This record gives sequence, structure tokens and C-alpha cells, in this order.
Amino acid sequence: MAGRTNTPGESVSRRLLTVLDCFDVAHPALSLTEVAARSGLPVSTARRLINELRSWGGLERLDDGRYRIGMRLWTIGSLAPRQRGLREAALPYMHDLFQATQENIQLTVLEGTQALCIEKISSTKAVPTLTHIGGRLPLHATGVGKALLAFSGKELLGAVADSGLTPMTPHTITQPGRLAAALAEVRKSGVAYSYEEMTLGAVSVAAPIVGLDGGVRAALGIVAHSRAAVDRLAPAVRAAALGIARWAN
Repeated sequence: MAGRTNTPGESVSRRLLTVLDCFDVAHPALSLTEVAARSGLPVSTARRLINELRSWGGLERLDDGRYRIGMRLWTIGSLAPRQRGLREAALPYMHDLFQATQENIQLTVLEGTQALCIEKISSTKAVPTLTHIGGRLPLHATGVGKALLAFSGKELLGAVADSGLTPMTPHTITQPGRLAAALAEVRKSGVAYSYEEMTLGAVSVAAPIVGLDGGVRAALGIVAHSRAAVDRLAPAVRAAALGIARWAN
């Protein structure tokens, strides 16, 4: 639920952003009353702000009366340099991995204490996952998340541990000590694994994409059926991540 923002003196721009914040991967389309409820704004105010956003192109109205994010925001978002440069560098390597495996290929970046998926390639033959472009993943339970977390410093690990290592499945690592030990192995090998820790029946292998300054810029991962031998996929993922880093820097 979006935070209550009906605060006296709040700026119009802040309220417009609050309306946009109501939309996410789980709620791509919302009615007027749903926007009002999620934003904490009066219905009349929500209606006025929605109409302003529609006029600008930030929202568009569906045939059933609900609203969704408009193409104007997509156009602006595509200009974000981190996302655009990484996607352009990564897509050829992602397509190569997909052709070789026919499994889910994911590109994520760090956002706060989560992994944000900025690109994904999949097919109907691939194992079903909860990942969508624009969706967020827990750092402690995914291959891409561990790859990002392992190379992001102790402060982030502490923040993730303090927020609680939520068990996604019975296999999720929920003890900070065990997670720290797993991350040490990731730093040693340059590859991270998740064995049914996010989704039962799915395993993943991922590698960090490191910048010239030594900081992690993103993570590239394959999510496959649990019967897949992910250790055999590791060299390909690692090589692709290194290739992306050369072009993205």
C-alpha cells in the first residue's frame, strides 16, 4: 500500500509523483478509486491529478475505465544512461545465452536493498519465474541478487540483514552468517548461485558486471529448471558478464 500523503502544504508535483507511485508490476492498471486509496488522496484530487497526467502523456485510459502508465514516461525512462547503456551492451550477449540455453536470461541493477530487473529474455519453454522488467528481486534469495550483494560492501549486507532475510521458499538462506559465507564464495569464484531459494523448481547462476572503478554495475543471470546443471552454465555467464563490462564501461 502506498503511503498516506494527504499532508497540508504538500506540493502539486509531490502529489503527481504520489499518483505515479501507485503503479507497479503488481498493479499495472488501476481505477480512480484504487489510485485514491493507494495514494491516500481524496477522490476529487486524484481525479484532477490523473487528468493532468493524461494531458501530459504520463497516464493513459483503458477501455474499461482504468489507467496505466503512458508512453511519455516510457520514452523518458528509456533515456536513463545507466539502463540504456547497459541494455545496449548486454542484449547481444543475452541473446547468445538464450539461444544456447532456451532459459530465462536476466539483467539487473542494484536499487536500494533490492535488485531491479531492467531486461529479460524468456520463452514458453523456460521455467516460470516471478521476474518482470521493472520488477524487484530480493538480494539474498537470487543469483543476480547475491552477485550484486557480494561486490557492494559490508554496509549493504548489514542493511539487508537488518531488514530481515525473508524466506521465499524452504531453501532460502535466512541466517546472516550463512549468507556472508555464501557471498565470500561468490567473491572468490566470480559466480553466484541460487538453488530453489526464490522459486521452487528453479535454480540460477549469475555473475557481476564490474566497472573500471571496480564497483559492481549490474548482474547477469540465467534462471533454469532445477534439473539443469547450473555449474556447467557458469563459465558462459561469467564470460558474457565480462564482455558486457568491456562495452558498457
